[in-house]
Amino acid sequence: MELWTSPTPNGWKVTIMVEELREAGHALKDLSVRQVDLSKGEQFTSDFTEKNPNQKIPVLQDGSRFIIESCAILQYLAEHFPSPLLPSNEDRWEVLQWLYWQAANVGPVFGNKLSYTRYMGDLSDVSKAHPLERFGKEALRLVSVMDRKLGDQPFLCGPNLTIADIALFPWIRGYKWSKVDITAWPRVVDWVHRVRGRPGVERGLSYGVPKDEIDRWSRERRESYAKGGNIMADNARLRHRIDAPPNEAKADNSKPTAKSNSPE
Repeated sequence: MELWTSPTPNGWKVTIMVEELREAGHALKDLSVRQVDLSKGEQFTSDFTEKNPNQKIPVLQDGSRFIIESCAILQYLAEHFPSPLLPSNEDRWEVLQWLYWQAANVGPVFGNKLSYTRYMGDLSDVSKAHPLERFGKEALRLVSVMDRKLGDQPFLCGPNLTIADIALFPWIRGYKWSKVDITAWPRVVDWVHRVRGRPGVERGLSYGVPKDEIDRWSRERRESYAKGGNIMADNARLRHRIDAPPNEAKADNSKPTAKSNSPE
């Protein structure tokens, strides 16, 4: 196996997963990790695009199979290397629905809040006011949902850490960077500290980041992340590929064209 990744919330999900699987007894000796430099646009190279046409990290290569999307990778690894991170009985559905909740809600909302808070320097404050309010309020609503789900249990789906917690943690952990104040929900704050205190999580967060900057980035790193975020958020510099539709067969002008019955 080979993991192509980068130190971002979606990238940290998978490196944390790798280390938590090792904590659970899976050596994963055949797994190698390759860092993708997003600031240099390595995700747009032909080599990477062959692995993920969507040109996003992370990507997991397992033989001739390529798995894209961080939450899909978490599920793939959990199913290939059984552990309490994904129960094998009916309880797995309790975990999977919250895994997808992260992908459909927390990731996009916190990501957009972060973009408008830290990046998009070319936009005026007036232009950013509505999205900041919209995504800020929705982020807090999601934190309140998480708070209710946690209740008195240590992890989101019960007594054990699962892939749902792993998927959520990098986004919620970065609440100060995205300026989403979670401190009104102490159960969520306690959950952040509880997950962060795990040795596997400690190692998972260290991929691509010096150990002394895991929890507090240097000024240079903050500036680098902000610069990279501005590049990726700039509409004028948005890089994408749109494949042209296949050429339609040209009509044979020598043959009469049937009159359409549809209104003009």
